[in-house]
Amino acid sequence: MMKTPAKLVPLLSFFLILTAGGTLCALDLTEVTTKLSEAFSSLTGDNEGTTAYRSLSIPSGGRAESLGSAYTGLSDDISYLEYNPAASSIMGQTETAVFHNAWISDSAMETLAGTVRLNNAGFGAAIKCFYVPFSEYNIFGERVAGSYYTETTAILNASYNFLAGYYFKGIAAGFNVKAVWRGVPDYTDNDTDAIISGSGLAQSGLAFAGDIGVMMRFNAGKFYIDREPNLRIGMNLLNAGAGITGFGSSSGIQLDDPLPTSAAVGVSYRMIKPLLFTAEFRQPLNLQDISEYQMWSAGAGVSVSITSFFDVLGGFLIKGGNPRISLGSEFVLMKKIQMNVNYTLDLTSSVNPVNHISLSAKIKLGDNGRAEKQKLIDQYYNEGLASFAKGDFPAAIQSWQQVLKLDKLYDPAKDGIKSAQNQIMLFQRIRDAQFLN
Repeated sequence: MMKTPAKLVPLLSFFLILTAGGTLCALDLTEVTTKLSEAFSSLTGDNEGTTAYRSLSIPSGGRAESLGSAYTGLSDDISYLEYNPAASSIMGQTETAVFHNAWISDSAMETLAGTVRLNNAGFGAAIKCFYVPFSEYNIFGERVAGSYYTETTAILNASYNFLAGYYFKGIAAGFNVKAVWRGVPDYTDNDTDAIISGSGLAQSGLAFAGDIGVMMRFNAGKFYIDREPNLRIGMNLLNAGAGITGFGSSSGIQLDDPLPTSAAVGVSYRMIKPLLFTAEFRQPLNLQDISEYQMWSAGAGVSVSITSFFDVLGGFLIKGGNPRISLGSEFVLMKKIQMNVNYTLDLTSSVNPVNHISLSAKIKLGDNGRAEKQKLIDQYYNEGLASFAKGDFPAAIQSWQQVLKLDKLYDPAKDGIKSAQNQIMLFQRIRDAQFLN
């Protein structure tokens, strides 16, 4: 059988996503989408569309969107900034990334992000910009103003993995702080078609919000060998805060509509190494009036590793009356660059493969020496085992003490030292008993 060259995988992946989107676009799905809308119509609440700064709910794209946005219980790459702020303290590598997500009605989301982990502490930052073309026409159909409506979000993250050890991997907890600026362009006077200076500023707004998250990792039903636990459970509270509007207006600054606050619980499970499942349940909240909440949403995703450098991902999201179906792929370029191509069929809009293509590129910048440190730990630990097997218990203790200098929470070394000390005491008692006899 002829093998596919590795260099062709990115192109094949890209064409796979476009072909899937193009096929859906070519088919007449009117009847299908109508039936789906009717089936899920009961999930549309009376308070839909009543929140401000809706871009906070729009994904940047990438791996998380490919998995149906069921990412709170996984968050194993830089997309954690939008789903679970606790994950920066358990990230495998330092990462920087850029995202482009072509959303509906010519709108788009652009994101630049970075994250770093220092032992059990993690930090991250991102800047996101959502924009929609804004054009104004007079009664004669002439264009009199053109600009962009924007929502720009800055995110700062910090987290820590508490009680981390060899057997128990710790409880990671973290938070994000966010500032969002809503920019509305100036519009014109209906009579003169002249742009009114400051008119857009009066409708612009500023919001401050915070996220908190928790992540726990365990081993359960694991059929492969790896130090990383195969089961993750995560919880979050996102976009808790408030916004203000009315800058420069005669009525003054006032409280804006509520933010799209939500709480979620998610889980991810890897039974065998190539196969990953994720699931999530999310409940929107209205912090200004808790009785006016929106309907819940839920998602699920699956990732299949075809090769060491190529994964296929799919997801399903129930959110309101129209579900979303995602198909994506990830592939590695030049060892340090990981690309994602994703297509989302969102039944709230037209079936258009161009509208819902998202692209991302992550650059992996290393693990700050954690892998080399682990190799040295393994070396000292194995030397201790060899000495223990030969009956040289003092040498074994010395090797395992070197392990604890590098990682004071390495429990196998602690257990080994206790065993070696017990053996020394046992032999000492035997010698003492022989001397007394």
